[in-house]
Amino acid sequence: MTGVLAGARIGLLTASASRLGGGVFEAVVAQAELLRELGAVPVVLALDDAFGAEDQVRFGASEVYRSRVRGPSQFGYAPSLVRLLMAAQLDLLHLHGIWMYPSRAATVWARATARPYLISPHGMLDPWITGRGRWKKALARRGYERESWRVARRLHALTVREAADIADETGRTDSLVIGNAGPPVQPLKSSLPAPHVLFISRIHPKKNLGPLVAAWRDLAASGGLPAGSILTIAGWGELQDETAFALDLAGAPPSIRFIGPCFGEAKVRELAAARFVILPSLSEGLPMTLLEAWAAGTPTLHSTECNLPEGFAAGAALDCGLDRTAIRACLLEALSMPPERWRAMSEAAQGLASGSFSRERIAAGWAEAYSAHLATNANGVAR
Repeated sequence: MTGVLAGARIGLLTASASRLGGGVFEAVVAQAELLRELGAVPVVLALDDAFGAEDQVRFGASEVYRSRVRGPSQFGYAPSLVRLLMAAQLDLLHLHGIWMYPSRAATVWARATARPYLISPHGMLDPWITGRGRWKKALARRGYERESWRVARRLHALTVREAADIADETGRTDSLVIGNAGPPVQPLKSSLPAPHVLFISRIHPKKNLGPLVAAWRDLAASGGLPAGSILTIAGWGELQDETAFALDLAGAPPSIRFIGPCFGEAKVRELAAARFVILPSLSEGLPMTLLEAWAAGTPTLHSTECNLPEGFAAGAALDCGLDRTAIRACLLEALSMPPERWRAMSEAAQGLASGSFSRERIAAGWAEAYSAHLATNANGVAR
């Protein structure tokens, strides 16, 4: 499939091309690599932020352009962004994430060039998300989002469930459904890891960390944890979210360790050492953390809101629920699991990583989608 998009300049526009973008950033990094493998020229455009320059290395040889923000960071108004888009000589523009100024800039570019424009909301039309900051989102809808949704050739959903959310919000029922691609599968773990549970994601209210910490406290206080049990929390977030999380951790038992941001080789080591990865989220698109865990042969404990029912069906995951009681019960079941059952879960996890969520399968879907849009004009007629 190498070279199927040979020479096509495909723009990947996002609010943050750094760790501050969380899972969307990781998805854009993966998309840029996938495009290079397909022969395209990925061009990353983003709002500038505190880690943009430092994290640019994650995009390898891709072109990366950042636009300085003026005014409130929540909106992300960047006067030079449209100019950067026009100068990039793009054949197609793919927006990752919504509700900020890049949506408006992308619409201006699409109308001016009549070239293909795709949108990946990345779970940002989930009812939990749309229910927060209602007045700001109402202004965004009226000011620029509805026009952006109309102008886009297609909206992309990570799951069938997200496609339904997109239809409810935008009225469009033609979403392209392609999942995220996981990393390459690692060798199976040779033995049952120590009873270590890993949370690795952003520090954000939707990640539901409070009940997780409370559930672990309960088990530690009651003696319900096996000897050597550790809950490692690796994450980063906005100052107000980290401050709130620090209150949750106050007086926590020594079996909970917070290690802050974790990337690259450090992340690989943590995934390899974990017996389980946990993500009790209230809202997700399709979390890269779980795909990374499965590729490492690490079973997961996650909520249904993570939109990965395949994990439960295949036996690679347990539903941890959302509240303190459910999470506590799930942790107890997981950490008391016999080795042979854990091994079966580990093998099932890698089966998913090498099958439904393999790079090859996801790349084939994107190659077909991009090729189809590059081959037609604004009216959908073959060029």
